[in-house]
Amino acid sequence: MRRFAPLAAMVLALAFTAGGARPAAAERMVVSLSNHRVEITSNFTGTDLVLFGTVEPDKGKTTRAAGYDLVVTVTGPRQNYRTRRKGRVMGIWVNADSREFVNVPSYLAVLSNRPVKEISQPQVLRRLQIGLDNFILTQRIGPDFADTVADDPFRVAFVRLKTDQGLYRQSPTAVTFLTPAVFRAAIPLPADARTGTYDVDVKLFADGALVTQTKTALEVIKTGFEQYVAEGAADYGFIYGVLTILMALSIGWIASVMFRKD
Repeated sequence: MRRFAPLAAMVLALAFTAGGARPAAAERMVVSLSNHRVEITSNFTGTDLVLFGTVEPDKGKTTRAAGYDLVVTVTGPRQNYRTRRKGRVMGIWVNADSREFVNVPSYLAVLSNRPVKEISQPQVLRRLQIGLDNFILTQRIGPDFADTVADDPFRVAFVRLKTDQGLYRQSPTAVTFLTPAVFRAAIPLPADARTGTYDVDVKLFADGALVTQTKTALEVIKTGFEQYVAEGAADYGFIYGVLTILMALSIGWIASVMFRKD
């Protein structure tokens, strides 16, 4: 009987450990977007969406007196990009090196109520991919794929270019708590936002620890004449190319007739 005691104690210890590894969440979130579908027309110049949400404590509990922190990460359709670095060779600037970013978001926004570095510990932010510096941007390096360090020259240049285009952004003031349990977040979409599905990941923190998280999504689509042109170019590429050439020739001929000098 005694020889079974250590085994029983071990089983009980594992049971308590397993139970403690998954503590019950004390809060949950309910979120909603002001618009789940954005339509792109010929006069589309960008738009601003609003994410509303509430923090709901478990029954019999109240919101935390110390308050919460919130991080909203919006990722657009993924695609591949190639960045090039120029170098001077024999007095001429040429493309000296290049790097391909594989399956990275075409749009990436990190929105919070204060700087993400103040919300949690660096290792937590890296594990959860919170912040432009911590988000994984996979690169093709020769035959290998890897995510380089945050200060890699190609990564820095890529993020800077996307930021200048308004497609990558990090704002510590985009999230506002209207009450201790009600919040709103402004999500800006630029004019050249790609069509497709945009994932919205919402994470709630308290005292530097992740409390709960939820997800939603929005869709960006083309409508009107632009939609027919895009679908025609994708489904009937050859016919679209022939019609484009004929249109260009026609416009050139009409221009030559109108501005011909007799």
